[in-house]
Amino acid sequence: MAMDEVYSATTAPNPKSSCFVVPTDHLDKTRFILKVFQVLLSCVAFSLEEAINSCYSCTPLYFFEFVSCTAFLFTLLLVILLSTTLHKKVTITCWPTVDFCYTGGIALLLFISSIVFASSNGGSSLETSAVVFGFLAMLAFIADFALFWKNLGLPFRNGGKAPSNPGGAVQVEAPAEKEKLTTEANGAD
Repeated sequence: MAMDEVYSATTAPNPKSSCFVVPTDHLDKTRFILKVFQVLLSCVAFSLEEAINSCYSCTPLYFFEFVSCTAFLFTLLLVILLSTTLHKKVTITCWPTVDFCYTGGIALLLFISSIVFASSNGGSSLETSAVVFGFLAMLAFIADFALFWKNLGLPFRNGGKAPSNPGGAVQVEAPAEKEKLTTEANGAD
């Protein structure tokens, strides 16, 4: 029996070594997929809006442009942060509150900007398509917001921290035992 046979049967790859580690404490697989759809739909809405050459009333177009671009870029950033270990390097400790408020706020802004742009545009197929994708992105944000609320409740109730994992391992450290070990290591009795 070779050494490779002994170690290959019991050694497992480290699951934390991959780039994306979903599910995390802040993002489960379903919400990760929803957030990817949010990024894609808001990117398409923004791209379609950018392809419009002339506008009937430019202020609603610019507002829609700002909201769809913000939704695309900031949601992409949020997905990258929450689905990797990068969120640990940022000094934000209330990720659930940030995620909850951001998702609800962007859903509201997409709703308002899509309605305003739909009511005041030239009626071209590009404008109509941009509005449709704006509403679809808004629906993805609403679904994510509702799923967050259903599964985790309001993040404000537990101080914005991630909910505790009742099935996870509990680490309890006995202070008296730690003190005893420290004094013995230093040579004091």
